[in-house]
Amino acid sequence: MSDELKVTQEYGAEQIQVLEGLEAVRMRPGMYIGSTSASGLHHLVYEIVDNAIDEALAGYCKHITVTINPGDSITVTDDGRGIPVDIQPQTGRPALEVVYTVLHAGGKFGGGGYKVSGGLHGVGASVVNALSQWLTVRVYKNGNIYEMKFSRGNITQEMRIVGTTDKTGTEVTFQPDPEMFDTTVYDYNILHDRMREEAFLNAGLSITITDARQEENLTDTMCYEGGIREFVTWSNRNKTPVHTDVIYMSGIKGDASAEIAMQYHDGYNENMLSFANDVRTPEGGMHETGFKTALTRVLNNYGIKTGMIKGDDKVSGEDCREGITAVISVKLTDAQFEGQTKAKLGNAYIRTLVDQIVNDQLSTYFEEHPQTAKIILEKAMMANRAREAARKARENARRKTGLESIGMPDKLQDCNEKDPSLCELYIVEGDSAAGSAIQGRDSRFQAILAMWGKMLNVEKARADKIYNNDKLSPLIIALGGGIGEDFNIEKLRYHKIIIMSDADVDGAHIRTLLLTFFFRYMRPLIENGYVYSAVPPLYKLTKGKSVRVAYSDDERDKISAEMRGESNARIEIQRYKGLGEMNKEELWETTMDPERRTLRRITLDDAARADQIFTVLMGEQVEPRKEWIERNAKYAVNIDI
Repeated sequence: MSDELKVTQEYGAEQIQVLEGLEAVRMRPGMYIGSTSASGLHHLVYEIVDNAIDEALAGYCKHITVTINPGDSITVTDDGRGIPVDIQPQTGRPALEVVYTVLHAGGKFGGGGYKVSGGLHGVGASVVNALSQWLTVRVYKNGNIYEMKFSRGNITQEMRIVGTTDKTGTEVTFQPDPEMFDTTVYDYNILHDRMREEAFLNAGLSITITDARQEENLTDTMCYEGGIREFVTWSNRNKTPVHTDVIYMSGIKGDASAEIAMQYHDGYNENMLSFANDVRTPEGGMHETGFKTALTRVLNNYGIKTGMIKGDDKVSGEDCREGITAVISVKLTDAQFEGQTKAKLGNAYIRTLVDQIVNDQLSTYFEEHPQTAKIILEKAMMANRAREAARKARENARRKTGLESIGMPDKLQDCNEKDPSLCELYIVEGDSAAGSAIQGRDSRFQAILAMWGKMLNVEKARADKIYNNDKLSPLIIALGGGIGEDFNIEKLRYHKIIIMSDADVDGAHIRTLLLTFFFRYMRPLIENGYVYSAVPPLYKLTKGKSVRVAYSDDERDKISAEMRGESNARIEIQRYKGLGEMNKEELWETTMDPERRTLRRITLDDAARADQIFTVLMGEQVEPRKEWIERNAKYAVNIDI
């Protein structure tokens, strides 16, 4: 990004167009920010930051700051042109007011304000305003400081000049409305990860994030001149690359541009991160399709040309992507997303642009770097051979276990219900706990699968090893949906898969191994919210015939005080050593009864972050895992993956 940014185009009120009103936002906030949970709360910040990013994309902003203030209000500043403050023609009101009070009002319509933009199609500022207990915006423009205040979308202070300035930009401070959100407490790490992502995607843009809630502020300034090249390097920091260079490709056609960075590592998992106008597209779309198609074509063409591929021995797309880390970032004027949350990009011409860039530039790179090309192609061919071995292992597993018949594993005690949406599968550690669970369950809809011992760490194994594994094959058969490229969620036999392991280190290890398996080979289970972790109690408190359970030390102390009352009666406190210690009634009442149990749903809010955690915890490199454990040891009781 140039140091000599100049305002070459005025950003005025005539470029703000009004499409419709704001009434529905507080009535149905989920339609606009996805949910009113913690993810929706953090989404408010992303919307305001997206507006600042739009100024950076247009070439007018070099630095953005995000601050979590005491009390969990948020301040976002940028050094862009500043939101227009003159009168907007359609409404006769100041453009600043229109932007913050009218849905679908902004410089993103009609092409005059921005050629490309992220955010929610111009609804971002007004939605954040509608869902904030209060919001103050200051615009630094024309030598003046303009200020306006709102409460829950309503104006509490008309726009007025409150000072003079020699800078330009916008400053927004807002307090999320506790009436609208399940929580209003911000997580610094979640915001930090998102801001780092934005800095990677906008080479040269500086973003500072600060947590001012502590006595000593947490703060970090991120600026990556290498852009998405550095994104790939960072993503591979706990992996072992098989070639030194990060391969970079880019191109422009009309108002659309695309850039791709990629590097292979010695692992087996594909990590593809795609973005359109800086918005993450977790379900991919046309830009990913163009990349995948061209990558496969280029590798096969190179193999045939050099004689490494003979006859019909072509490598498949999945072979070509084994062990790849790739970032695909496209910018376009008329981005068409499928769904309100922009999970998938639908513009067909972007597929053609990305395909052409990769086809031409990767072919040239391979010609100029034959050693790297050979390493990558050999890796794909090895993946192809392993995939063939996996196919044979899969067929053997089907024959051996009766996967294609109605045969079910011996360790499975199935339920009577046949509708998968009503069925639950408890994966239980150990035969004794499984015995109690089988006796205590509601057999109408609850199935039990006993697991024993330490299962395979799939982070260090290829698919052919998984099909023949005596711990995993019963689970694969019981679930019924297959694994990997064959996984079909429509064939799944249970829509609640509950991992029930002891509340100790061994239990956490088994849970992590299972989650690694689901993450790598049945990811749609997690993406669709089908995977849960049971939360068994830690303590049993007894006073005479009165029995209560506690799920934490704090809850134990609170219940103990309540049971003692003023008479200071004797309370017997028993620490549960494991699920196997509970009888069938205790297990049902505390951990399995839908009316009383606690379940923790496993989510994938951030695929890149999850990929990193699984790589660190379950991968080959010891040092990153040791550092992570040392850094997070104090949180061990509450770690969620």
